[in-house]
Amino acid sequence: MYTLTRAQDQPSTGGRTRQFIGERFGAGVSFYLVDDDPGHGPALHRHPYTETWLVLEGRATITADGQEVDAGPGDIVTVAPRTPHKFVAAGDAPLKMVCIHASPTMVEETLDDDGTGRPVSDGRE
Repeated sequence: MYTLTRAQDQPSTGGRTRQFIGERFGAGVSFYLVDDDPGHGPALHRHPYTETWLVLEGRATITADGQEVDAGPGDIVTVAPRTPHKFVAAGDAPLKMVCIHASPTMVEETLDDDGTGRPVSDGRE
């Protein structure tokens, strides 16, 4: 048995980025197919599971646990559970990246960006 979800049927997160929630399809992972313009990216947040990024095109500046790393096409970055992190599309080209969540659902806790790590919201509906 298999499931095919066409690109046009994948939910959007508000821009060109698409979201796959594995639980809906019996999959053990979830992911975002990121397509962001330069300067865009999520606020500081964390998850109770590992997150892995695979950069397809463009560049990403990833901040994890207060440290910055620049990642380009083919680079893979993994962040441990509960590690505060964020990324921004760097350079002057759009960022295309897969953000893999090691969970059938997405659980996200948005954090204060001033470094206190104070929870702002848990991101769940």
